[in-house]
Amino acid sequence: MDSKTVLEQKYKEIIKSYLENQNEQVLYHAQQLSRKSIEYRISPEEIINWHRTIMHEIEPSVPSSILRSFDVLLELMMGYGLAYREHQSLRSQQQELKTEIEIAASMQKTLLGTKIPQTDFLDIGAISVPAKHMSGDYFHFVTDENGCIGVAIADVIGKGIPAALCMSMIKYAMDSLQGNGEPNIILESLNRVVEQNVDPNMFITMFYGLYNPLNHYLSYSSAGHEPGFYYDSNRREFTDLYAKGLLLGIEKNTKYRQYKKFIQKNDLIILLSDGVTECRTNEGFIERNTLTHLIGKYIHLPAQEIVTNVYKELERLQAFQLRDDFTLIILKRII
Repeated sequence: MDSKTVLEQKYKEIIKSYLENQNEQVLYHAQQLSRKSIEYRISPEEIINWHRTIMHEIEPSVPSSILRSFDVLLELMMGYGLAYREHQSLRSQQQELKTEIEIAASMQKTLLGTKIPQTDFLDIGAISVPAKHMSGDYFHFVTDENGCIGVAIADVIGKGIPAALCMSMIKYAMDSLQGNGEPNIILESLNRVVEQNVDPNMFITMFYGLYNPLNHYLSYSSAGHEPGFYYDSNRREFTDLYAKGLLLGIEKNTKYRQYKKFIQKNDLIILLSDGVTECRTNEGFIERNTLTHLIGKYIHLPAQEIVTNVYKELERLQAFQLRDDFTLIILKRII
């Protein structure tokens, strides 16, 4: 006998047994049978037909009106069955998509991974957490042949897989430019890559800085990126790390201005994405001074512990639901 015939026979036995003694254990067997029916793709309307046929065999004298009532139930179950099968199909597709996204997220993490430099002159901490599976934020560290530390932080205006793919392109474009110029030149080169290869409706903000350990100057340029902070340890005050520039991908021949900042011992450079400053609570977006207050709260700790603790505090303020990708980087001069 095929599987359907076997299940129909078992269903008949269950009905007979229950009509004879109303044992609840028999109902449990019916639940198990329902799972088997789904496994073998037996539709609800088929089960209704089984039931009507079996009842007619068990009780030949059952009123014809009762048997005819099954016609109504059968029509109802046909519609239900179609909707159920469609639902199962959508669930399968959803599961396949989820698996593919998880694989893509894992690949993105591998492809965009960067190693935080360990130096005698800088204490560096960085954290980047996606709001969803795929991140539209990106950060990267480069050490050039002169021992200078390059740091990039970028944010695609958009989310999901398109933003993640765009970031992968930026990463490999940056690798090809490694050690090939000042921050403004790097941004101008990347801008041409983005303008030629990225959808016109997708734009990228980016900050690129180059720290020279010989003179302790940070040279930097910005392509419309969220302003960072500079912490003066002597004055114990935060100021905006001002930089101005057009987003990547808007105008092919854009020129970027370069800035310089002398970093004193124990001073901090704080870089971030807008997912940090646009942390949203019940009262609205947090103020920038709320963020600097949080950083000040942990400023006595190593850089990595500062960024981790600030993230945890802001995550708690948002009821543990990030609404945007979160990236925070701190560079502290230690000698």
